[in-house]
Amino acid sequence: MPITLIIVALLAFYVAFNLGANDVANAMGTSVGSKAVTLRQALIIAGVLEFAGAVLFGQEVTETLATKVANPALFAATPQVLLMGMVTVLLASGVWLQIATSRGLPISSSHAVVGAIAGFSWVALGVGAIDWSSIGSITIGWILTPVISGAIAALFYSQIKRWILDQPNQLLQLNEWLPWLSAVLIGTFGVIVLPSLTEPLSNYLINQVGLNLPAYDIPIFTGAIAAVGLTFYSWRQLQDNTTPNATERIFGRFQLLSACFVAFAHGSNDVGNAIAPLAAIVYIKQTGSVPINGITIPIWILILGGVAIVSGLAVWGKKVIATIGENIIALQPSSGFCAELATATTILIASRLGLPVSTSHALVGGVVGIGLVQNLKSIQFQTLKGIAAAWLITVPISAILSAAIFSIVKIFFLSS
Repeated sequence: MPITLIIVALLAFYVAFNLGANDVANAMGTSVGSKAVTLRQALIIAGVLEFAGAVLFGQEVTETLATKVANPALFAATPQVLLMGMVTVLLASGVWLQIATSRGLPISSSHAVVGAIAGFSWVALGVGAIDWSSIGSITIGWILTPVISGAIAALFYSQIKRWILDQPNQLLQLNEWLPWLSAVLIGTFGVIVLPSLTEPLSNYLINQVGLNLPAYDIPIFTGAIAAVGLTFYSWRQLQDNTTPNATERIFGRFQLLSACFVAFAHGSNDVGNAIAPLAAIVYIKQTGSVPINGITIPIWILILGGVAIVSGLAVWGKKVIATIGENIIALQPSSGFCAELATATTILIASRLGLPVSTSHALVGGVVGIGLVQNLKSIQFQTLKGIAAAWLITVPISAILSAAIFSIVKIFFLSS
């Protein structure tokens, strides 16, 4: 591997490391805040599932960021300019992510990368080099993400509050609702993820065994078994817990599962923020041209992103976990479960559509949705102001950093 590619790969690792330290904390923040898991358990669980999500489902969002923010057709005659631009994207977004993480601010890595791509493109070829239609779609996704996640979380929590938490006999009500909660939890994850996860088994049964199965029979069967198994496990746990906190203890189990889904969803979506520039650079180095009609992301790039994300979470993730899990509203496992389920739903749908939405937007929106159902006064608006300010300034700061770095690079490396 050429030394320049090794350097660029290390830069991508640096960005993904900072992304892990910042964004991955979103996945486990509510579980730690509600005491459903310890910090150490959260780091281990998130590490495994973030890596799995990145490797198995990171392709679509990575491709979007690599080919649809800067208009690649305008760089067709000068692929070297696009290559150097992607290097500046890695530098600019990595630096800003590190600054935000050191202050415990859960910023959006997708904001940072998109802003950095737009910044260097503007300097390189002018405002026309930016694919404004793609920027518009991504921006709409950013705006809708907290709204949709908040609405889903509020809907889930309002029903759980009405039919279980506010009832005089919580355990009896929970006993009746456990099959439905299991079906919603497994179904939300399964509809989006199980078709891909069970595809090898489906292909084997159809091609090798000769079973003529409809496409979704195996995923549905797998999901049904998982939902039934979770229901019976939860019923058994409920029988063994007769203390006053039994309801929240059962919800703690469900919250842990939902947190796992958020970690998987985050890995599938946000890994693209770190490795998309690297994917574009590798493509240019290998072909001598720019990726115009989409690219296939090499598996080693997805693995690099997954390893770096997990490393960043383990080293620096604690600060942002505290902000999300403890400093917006006080969470119980039941409310944390609803916030995480809403977040996973929103992010996994976006990943399937190839939209680089913000996990921090989704989870903060979900937590605020819970607060609106509980009590408006329970929301720590001072914390939200700091988070919102960090969100708003991320795009322009990343764009300015990227533009400045690219201007320097242009003088020393591209002027000839």
